[in-house]
Amino acid sequence: MKTSILAAVAAAVALAASGAQAQNDFPSKPVRMIVSFPPGGSTDLIARVMAPVMSKNLGQQVVVENKGGAGGNIGVEAVARAAPDGYTMVLSGAGALGINSVLYRNLPFDPVKDLAPVSLVATSPFVLVGPANSPYKDVKALLADAKASPGKLSLGHGGQGTVMHLASELFNQLGNVKTVLVPYKGTGPATTDAMAGQIPLAMSDTPSSVPYVKEGRLKAFAVTTSERSSSLPDVPTLEEAGIKGYEAMGWFGIAVPAGTPEPIIKRLNEAVSAALNDPAVIERVRAAGADPKPTSPDGLRKLIATDIAKWGNIVKQVGLNLN
Repeated sequence: MKTSILAAVAAAVALAASGAQAQNDFPSKPVRMIVSFPPGGSTDLIARVMAPVMSKNLGQQVVVENKGGAGGNIGVEAVARAAPDGYTMVLSGAGALGINSVLYRNLPFDPVKDLAPVSLVATSPFVLVGPANSPYKDVKALLADAKASPGKLSLGHGGQGTVMHLASELFNQLGNVKTVLVPYKGTGPATTDAMAGQIPLAMSDTPSSVPYVKEGRLKAFAVTTSERSSSLPDVPTLEEAGIKGYEAMGWFGIAVPAGTPEPIIKRLNEAVSAALNDPAVIERVRAAGADPKPTSPDGLRKLIATDIAKWGNIVKQVGLNLN
């Protein structure tokens, strides 16, 4: 009896020692960074400019792998189901890392329970835009017209359940107006229609809108973040423009499977921070329309919780359900 107990204790001690050694040796092989969107988009670009710097910091190659579909859910689910050893992480956005949990009743994973945050990567404002020859001088003027004629103005956005859709709903609520929200199959088409004057307003993003704003082909009324964007420093925030308490933003973050040891998460966080403080990476991320914002794991955890509570209320109020 004593022999079997001693053997069990010895095995447990050996297992613990082995686990501790594995953490100390991390990483001892390449690390996968799954991007939950197809190649070519902002998320993919950010991952690929970060990967070389992270590889250098970690001493192992960070391999970027695209696994898009279902608004980012497919790639995030793959990581949520992966081994919690730090060798598989996901770079995704606000939807799949949080908000989708209140949009999809049958989501096959729980981003809060099944994932462990590593770091926020970057934030990106949305931009309220209209045609260059818009009759509205500013947000105050368009709000006045929208209040005088409810339902007169239409506001295009990137699709049902996207953060831009929710940001448009928030615009109606906090602006105390009733614009007609028009879903498009992506931000690009909504922005193009606004530029062509087919729709008076669109909730765009910086990659889709900034080039046209700078060319004078699109009018930017305001950005949706609490601070002005480095991409459009002369464009006011919606709060500055008169909608008190308004804030909405897109963001990108990195997470690993729940249960990943804290020392490994800390090591990955350090690598992310090193990449996002690299001048060349900062320049490329900003060129993609985002601002690098590395945080602690807890910083991303709090942001996800805030987003779920905030947008969850909007989802309930308007009765959104994507299942």
